[in-house]
Amino acid sequence: MSKFEDRCRLVLIAPDIEDADERARLVGDALKGGDVATVIVPSYGLADAEFQRHAETLVPVIQAAGAAALIAGDSRIAGRAKADGLHIDGPAADLAEAVEKFTPKLIVGAGRVSDRHQALEVGECGPDYVFFGKIGGDIKPEPHPKNLALGEWWASMVEIPCIIMGGTDPASVLPIAETGAEFAALSTAVFSEPGRAAIVVAEVNALLDEKAPRFE
Repeated sequence: MSKFEDRCRLVLIAPDIEDADERARLVGDALKGGDVATVIVPSYGLADAEFQRHAETLVPVIQAAGAAALIAGDSRIAGRAKADGLHIDGPAADLAEAVEKFTPKLIVGAGRVSDRHQALEVGECGPDYVFFGKIGGDIKPEPHPKNLALGEWWASMVEIPCIIMGGTDPASVLPIAETGAEFAALSTAVFSEPGRAAIVVAEVNALLDEKAPRFE
C-alpha cells in the first residue's frame, strides 16, 4: 500500500477554460504539486467536436502525471481520447448501461448524487465510485453540509468508494476526510489563482498527510 492509499485522496475537477491548450497547461501545473488520484473533465457545454479536442489534449497530460482521466458524460469521446473512465451525471438507467458496457475496462462513476434514495439506487448499478455534490457546486469556502452527511453515512455502510465535492477553501478537504470518504474533490480552490495551482495541491496533500484519519 502506498502512503496515499491509507487516507483520503484528492480528486480535481478540470476548470472551465475555453482554450484547450491553456486548460491542459493549468491542469498539468496543478498535477506537479503532488498526489492526485483522478481528474474529472467536464464539457461545460462545449460542442462535441470541441469537447473532443479538449479531451484529447487533457487526457495525456493527466495520465502522464499518474492520475486517472475521467470524461464527464460522453463515452464516445472518452473512448477516442483513450481516457481511463467516465463520470455519469445522468439517471440510474444511463449509469447501469455504462457499467454493463464499459466495466472493468473503464472506470465508471456515478455523479451528482444528492440524497440517500438516489445513492442507494445508483449503488445497485455497481459503479466504481459515487460522487456527492455537483460539479460547479463549490461556491462557498466549506463543503455543503448535506454532502458531508451523505458521505459519512455512505462511507460507514457501503464498500463502494465515495467522492465529496469540497469548497473554495483548500482546507475544506479536511472535514471531507473526517467523514471517512475516500476522495475529496476540489476545483475553484486549486484553479482560481492559476500560478498557485501546484502550491495548493502540495498544501492539500501536506494537510491530509498530517491530519486526515487513516483507513484501517
